[in-house]
Amino acid sequence: MVSEPGPAGLPHPLPGAIGLSRLSAYDWEAADGVCGGSPHLHLVCTEAYVVTRGRGAVQTLSPDGYREIPLEAGSIAWFTPGTVHRVVQGGDLRITVLMQNSGLPEAGDAVFTFPPEVLADPEKYAAAATLPPGTGPETAAAARRRRDLAVEGYLVLREALVAGDNGPYRGFQRAAARMVRDKVPTWQALWREGALATAERTGAQLQALAAGEPAYLGEATAHEATPTRLGGFGMCGRRDEYTLPGTTLPYQGAQQGTGGDLRGGSEGGLRGT
Repeated sequence: MVSEPGPAGLPHPLPGAIGLSRLSAYDWEAADGVCGGSPHLHLVCTEAYVVTRGRGAVQTLSPDGYREIPLEAGSIAWFTPGTVHRVVQGGDLRITVLMQNSGLPEAGDAVFTFPPEVLADPEKYAAAATLPPGTGPETAAAARRRRDLAVEGYLVLREALVAGDNGPYRGFQRAAARMVRDKVPTWQALWREGALATAERTGAQLQALAAGEPAYLGEATAHEATPTRLGGFGMCGRRDEYTLPGTTLPYQGAQQGTGGDLRGGSEGGLRGT
């Protein structure tokens, strides 16, 4: 029989222990005339966009260079750790976001493309990244300032990469890795309780099937959920969140080492979207 995880485990994760949110990309115009979100990268999480409405694009910086991937209803785009990404609004763009390693984005697995002088100073970074609580005008203004500062650094990285110079982009990756280094022990614990525990549960189920003892099937059930937070200010746009065991991990002090909650309020840590 397949054993359940311990009290700290995650008994009801979504398939693969992914994270889930719904995104409405920002329609604020940035310095380059493009409307969209705050460029950033994740250190250990692959992220996927499933487009449910509208159109737009996702701009990426990676060792492949600069790309702009069109987005329209029915299309999917995903990007691996270390890829700088910026969602661009083209008209009523709505996205369902799937995030690998649920819980790690809440624990700070995302770094904005702020200019180097901000990245080099943890206090400056935290001040620029932190949002006031709530979803009112003050929070919206702070989110827009944060987006603009991230775009400022991003445009420098993009210009250099297009010109064939990957030095600034590589430098940003290294700065991002230094910034999150102290969080890795916490990330390892969340990964073990979430994604790893889910994979191990599948392994145990396969062993049970091979042994002809599928007693775990007697625990079959179904779950349902609705958004638990609507219209929050994320990195890429307004986001609806689902707070579920194994999907969005409850996490306090998610921004340890960066000066507080980068999303704002007491409702969790920084999200990748």
